[in-house]
Amino acid sequence: MQATACVYFIQAENALIRTEIQMSLDEEIKIARQQIVKDGYDMSVGELMSLYKEQELIISPAFQRYFRWDEGQKTKFIESLLLGIPIPPIFVFQTDEGTWELVDGLQRLSTLFELAGILTDSDGKRMPPSILQGTKKLPSLADQSWENGLTKVQQFDIKRARIRVEILGKGTNPYTKFELFQRLNESGSILTEQEIRTCSMVMVNDAFYHWIVKLSKSEPFLAMTAQTKEAQNKQTPIELTLRFLIHRQIPYQSGLNVHDYLNDGMLRLADSYPGDEKVDFRLEEKIFFNTFSWLNDTIGEEVFKRWYRNEKRFKGKFLVSAYQTIAVGVSKHLDTITQIENQKEWMLNQIDRLWENNLYSKYLTSGTQGAMQLAKLLPKDFFRP
Repeated sequence: MQATACVYFIQAENALIRTEIQMSLDEEIKIARQQIVKDGYDMSVGELMSLYKEQELIISPAFQRYFRWDEGQKTKFIESLLLGIPIPPIFVFQTDEGTWELVDGLQRLSTLFELAGILTDSDGKRMPPSILQGTKKLPSLADQSWENGLTKVQQFDIKRARIRVEILGKGTNPYTKFELFQRLNESGSILTEQEIRTCSMVMVNDAFYHWIVKLSKSEPFLAMTAQTKEAQNKQTPIELTLRFLIHRQIPYQSGLNVHDYLNDGMLRLADSYPGDEKVDFRLEEKIFFNTFSWLNDTIGEEVFKRWYRNEKRFKGKFLVSAYQTIAVGVSKHLDTITQIENQKEWMLNQIDRLWENNLYSKYLTSGTQGAMQLAKLLPKDFFRP
């Protein structure tokens, strides 16, 4: 069987080491399986409620914003429990302290905890108990709640319903937690690729997640990227922040899927934060702020739109490809650029040359896949004065 070079994240001295190993498919499967230490058993809803109240089952506060089921979806789930319909398993990760950290099952467990009046928000405050709607099979569920409507027998039926709990044990490679969450949420999910990546950041390194959020909320960055409310809800500012940092620090492998590249880059940066001999995060924060401040003061938010050479102006919508090329390119030479006398004139001339280049203009405006754009557009020394 032909051997191939595969990338693995190996646990060593509390750090994830990225390595390439030559091995066959059988060997790859054996190694991958060894990175997962899994156990599981059925538990009652009542037991899960008790674990949650005792803070032995943890739902990360950052996950709360992804609790999106509407009242109809919540009611359908409670109806399933009352009718005895089997429920898909939930997945938890056992921490070093022995508590369980929820990996998958947020909508289901949050619905149950909210119904019972024990769900807390990101500030630790109890959320109001939910009120159910009627369904086709159970129209009398309308306006029922845990304390006002549901009988003790019905409450017992819900609390005695059993859910399979799949447990990733202590010996599981931390990368597996991230990958499992991705695999369970990629297909048919209401989450975007970046929302999945954001949740995964929380799992891998909560401090890194909060640092990224802080950067994504900085005034010059928000002014320059000017995202709609819908885009903000879908985590686009966080994705743009990650793209900037990853493009600066992690070399792109030609042909790699763009989301795999971003996922890999996020993991490597998150695992290094807050200190690493290769990445100075304090310096990166300073460069991030200074880059967008300079671009905002010199050109303005339109710099990431299409440049019309004949009209000498920007028009159209925000282009991620232009953002990657210009912002990252400028960031690498900002100290030198700021020494130029006529900085705005120089910058507009560089952008004019960028759009004049047939290769750049083709990939900046076409519908080419993101991976191809990365291969052609990631800046090298184009903005070197």
